[in-house]
This record gives sequence, C-alpha cells and structure tokens, in this order.
Amino acid sequence: MIHFVLHEAKDTVAVAVVEGIKAGATLTAWIMDDDKQVQVTALQDIPIGHKIALKDMSTGDTVFKYGTDIGRVIAPIKTGEHAHVHNIKTKRW
Repeated sequence: MIHFVLHEAKDTVAVAVVEGIKAGATLTAWIMDDDKQVQVTALQDIPIGHKIALKDMSTGDTVFKYGTDIGRVIAPIKTGEHAHVHNIKTKRW
C-alpha cells in the first residue's frame, strides 16, 4: 500500500495520501519520477494531505516537495516526523 507520494528522489518530504497514519507505523512512499518505493517509520501521527520528513533536517535547511523548494526549516525535523507550518516556513517573508 502507498501511504505517501513524492516526485523526485531529492525531495525531502512526501505527502500523505491516506487517512489515519499513526506514530510507529511503517509506511511506503512512491517516488513518481523513478517509479520506486522507499519506506519510513512515522514518528508522529500524520494527517492526510500533510507532509512527512524523509530525512533529518536542521534549522535553515531547504525543504523540497515535488522537486520544488517550498521553504526553510525553522525547527529541527527528524526522519518520519510531521513536517508542517510549525517547523517549515516560506522563504518569501
């Protein structure tokens, strides 16, 4: 079962495409451009449509989603954590 999708292998987050993802679950993410799958363990509950970190990221790191720079990390994020407005901000302001 596919739980998350990402476009490119360089993406640092993937988007949840199913409901009810709970901390501790082993999840499968589909890399669309490569037609490959990777697995990650959720460290937190992840709502559908939200992002999960695919790698550890430090404050100031750039976040990539669907091959695009979507912002910068403002609080450290561990692989498997919920990545959202509490730890990522746009670079626009």
